[in-house]
Amino acid sequence: MSNALASSIETPTLAVSTVIFTLRPNYKGCLQLATPLVRRIRAPFEGQWALPGGPLNSDEDLATSASHTLRDTTGLEPRYLEQLYAFGSVDRAGGTSAERVVSIVYWALVGADEAERAITSENVQWFWADELPELAFDHKEIINYALGRLRNKLEYSRIAHVFLAETFTLAQLREVYEAVLGRELDPGNFRRMVESTGTVEETGEVLAGTRHRPPKLYRATTNTGERK
Repeated sequence: MSNALASSIETPTLAVSTVIFTLRPNYKGCLQLATPLVRRIRAPFEGQWALPGGPLNSDEDLATSASHTLRDTTGLEPRYLEQLYAFGSVDRAGGTSAERVVSIVYWALVGADEAERAITSENVQWFWADELPELAFDHKEIINYALGRLRNKLEYSRIAHVFLAETFTLAQLREVYEAVLGRELDPGNFRRMVESTGTVEETGEVLAGTRHRPPKLYRATTNTGERK
């Protein structure tokens, strides 16, 4: 092995990537988790879909790099952006390149209104999170890891409210939980679970325009005692 090749392997390139989740109605009209992907235009994995991302610039911190890359590639500026994990296995490039890349991965959640403003083109498209195409590098593994984090955090935090308007019904909140968890929930049990957590409170208002008894509207409480 030449000294030049050894040097390139021993000095990894740092990159920042982001997994974005939103909820969109599928062909049945039910909410389903979706994530945007970008088509790679250079080797390795040219032509394959990948997470939005890019190399870390020397004059940017990690969160700034994640934010600006998202804005440049997808047009999205998520309100919720959190560092997920670092991925740096030596075979991430699948043997297609001598360059080793370590990715600092963030994950972001966007509401439906924000997702509608995202860029879509031949090289930027939305995919269902559980129906992904073949992805570059280890990006499918990364998305699955982020999905596990989202589902786990759903159990103890107010993270589901990112997908909702400021006020919402319990049925709308349950629909978010079902979409993220991928299974139906019993309405009565769900109501008792939510009310026991203290993460929501009644607004004193009801949803207008319904044909039957209008459901109560709720909002997220301001209690910040939850763990992260």
